[in-house]
Amino acid sequence: MPDFDLQDSLNFLSKLTPRRAWNAARVLSSYYISKWTGKAVQWGYPVSVSFEPTTSCNLRCPECPSGLRAFTRPRGMLNEPFFRKTMDEMAPELLYLIFYFQGEPYLNPDFLDMVKYASQKGIYTATSTNAHYLTDENARKTVESGLDRLIISVDGTTQDTYEQYRVGGQLEKVLAGARNIVKWKKALKSSRPFVFFQFLVVRHNEHQIADIKRMAREIGVDQVRFKTAQVYDYEKGNPLIPTLEKYSRYRANPDGTFAIKNTLSNHCWRLWHDPVITWDGLVVPCCFDKDAQHRMGDLKTSTFRDIWRNETYRRFRKDILHSRKNIDICANCSEGTKIWG
Repeated sequence: MPDFDLQDSLNFLSKLTPRRAWNAARVLSSYYISKWTGKAVQWGYPVSVSFEPTTSCNLRCPECPSGLRAFTRPRGMLNEPFFRKTMDEMAPELLYLIFYFQGEPYLNPDFLDMVKYASQKGIYTATSTNAHYLTDENARKTVESGLDRLIISVDGTTQDTYEQYRVGGQLEKVLAGARNIVKWKKALKSSRPFVFFQFLVVRHNEHQIADIKRMAREIGVDQVRFKTAQVYDYEKGNPLIPTLEKYSRYRANPDGTFAIKNTLSNHCWRLWHDPVITWDGLVVPCCFDKDAQHRMGDLKTSTFRDIWRNETYRRFRKDILHSRKNIDICANCSEGTKIWG
């Protein structure tokens, strides 16, 4: 779940209904009971979900399966009728929906129509974009869609720094897209979407942290947030690992090798409240399962409610509670144990 500022928090809370609040209380209590007892208890249905609009992307970021064109699963676009059908089932309990898993959401031509559909159901909606498709027209449609949160990836304040990670990207297009959104928010007198620059801190851009804050103020976005980078080959060091320890998921050992900072406790909040649904209807446990190797079920053949409580999901939650470090997608994870923030 996301972090909020005051205005964003009030907007988020406005989406609560008695049914959603009761569901969230059930989910939270079952998570703590599971954590304390070691038994996989699951009450309620997801408070949030990530839905994948597409696997396609215009960029070639070096640590991203979509950018590397390295998926082992099928590629494609989320179909709007299928999305609507799934939302109709999940909406009564669902509070937060992020339109993102892999790929660039704006490449799906029906993306903003799906945002609008979810928004009309009173669900808090969010997406993450590289902002290359935030033309003036798309910016207006984005504001009109009712999108609540827009995450814009800006990983450098100069073109040469930006393109070292966002390979094939054009920084000026990103900034122009951000300006378009800010312009249409003002023109349409809308407080939404809450817009923030997400700055992935890596070694080659860590010197620009102060610059991105200044740039955000000048453009008029709501906030800047800094994200630590997940790298796949970190044990022997990696040129992406920043020297600023505060912004690194990894710590240096005396022998020169690297290890993940956090300890992998045997529990994970995501497994109780926040599944991922791929463009073609596979339900997977979290966003670290990039290739959908841990398939909890398939919405083409089962309802979500049946999948959420099936034996595969129960067994996976049980495995998390007993030996999280032995699950491959958890081995390089620095999230999952925090609740809403």
